[in-house]
Amino acid sequence: MNSLIPFNRPFIAGKELHYIAQAVTLGNISGDGEFARRCTSIMEERFGIKKILLTPSCTASLELSAMLLNIGPGDEVIMPAYTFVSTANAFVRAGAKPVFVDIRPDTLNLDARLVEQAITEKTKAIVPVHYAGVSCEMDLILTLAEKYDLKVIEDAAQGVNAQYNQKYLGSLGQLGCYSFHETKNFICGEGGALCLNSEELIDRAHIIRDKGTNRQAFFQGQVDKYTWCDIGSSFVLSEINCAFLYAQLEMFDEINQRRKEIFDFYYENLLALENNQQLRLPCVPEDCLSNHHMFYILLPNKTLRDGLLNHLKKLQIHAVFHFVPLHSAPMGKTWDYKHGDLPVTEQAADCLLRLPFYYEITTEEQQRVVDEIQQFLLENTAVSQTEVLRARNALQ
Repeated sequence: MNSLIPFNRPFIAGKELHYIAQAVTLGNISGDGEFARRCTSIMEERFGIKKILLTPSCTASLELSAMLLNIGPGDEVIMPAYTFVSTANAFVRAGAKPVFVDIRPDTLNLDARLVEQAITEKTKAIVPVHYAGVSCEMDLILTLAEKYDLKVIEDAAQGVNAQYNQKYLGSLGQLGCYSFHETKNFICGEGGALCLNSEELIDRAHIIRDKGTNRQAFFQGQVDKYTWCDIGSSFVLSEINCAFLYAQLEMFDEINQRRKEIFDFYYENLLALENNQQLRLPCVPEDCLSNHHMFYILLPNKTLRDGLLNHLKKLQIHAVFHFVPLHSAPMGKTWDYKHGDLPVTEQAADCLLRLPFYYEITTEEQQRVVDEIQQFLLENTAVSQTEVLRARNALQ
């Protein structure tokens, strides 16, 4: 029987357990301790971001963003429908309306050329989602935001350490949101970060993140006592998670290199199938530097995608499809979206398949995935050709 190849497997890169023990010994495990400071320092310096605040998740960072920008009832926020539910939830829970825009057929990112026509007098922000660690067309998005006086909140959950025009994702908009969920490149179980690129937002972000209090100002000796100053919530990441995360961030380059090797193996060994027009591989534009967050393939149609998915599952290879487009979900239909409104999004959702991708996957396991994809497509192509021949013979 074939051994299991999981879709994802969380990994220990280096000193995670050692640092967790240190965090416990230091005595502050609730948050904003020594390891939180180390994590934020290494990222702020590497990514060129004014201030980074660690949060319990990327979802929390998005929710904090909505609160920080005073987004509420009557406001509209532009975003793709091909994204995780948190992208929309963060703003819907504040009373705003998500305005879904279609994606590009090459990168599967928000199509910046369609954004301007979606802007109204109610639009408050644009939320580009950097799918698969490949940047959206940020120059155009930022130009539109400046033209219409809008805020840009980068959903860079999948984009930690990726670049656009030699600038790191999360550093381009007023705000950026990261994820360190166990499925991401750098992990701590559950975790996230809010990237603050506007100086004027930093003080209030501290207050909202810390239950609406000015406790950070108290710790820094700026006030003699702290108190309730604003509407806030508990958005501080545990120091235990920070200790785990720091061990991963120490190995930025090693993890990057390993993920590139995995990505390149799939790409090189599946390229012949793309050349034969049997599938499509990921696209990385020249102005983007990917962080190799995932590897997906796009099949010609849903029937073939679902067939390949089931074929791999039977062989203990756990590939998965990705997002159910938000506009087609029960909540999305609340705003009168219907099938056909976002054709590229719908096509991608029907045809995309994500392949097993994790730090410790072996070359032999990857080769098995590739072999089974090749075999399935060979057999199904052969069946199609036979059916065509039969049809021709029947007409003669």
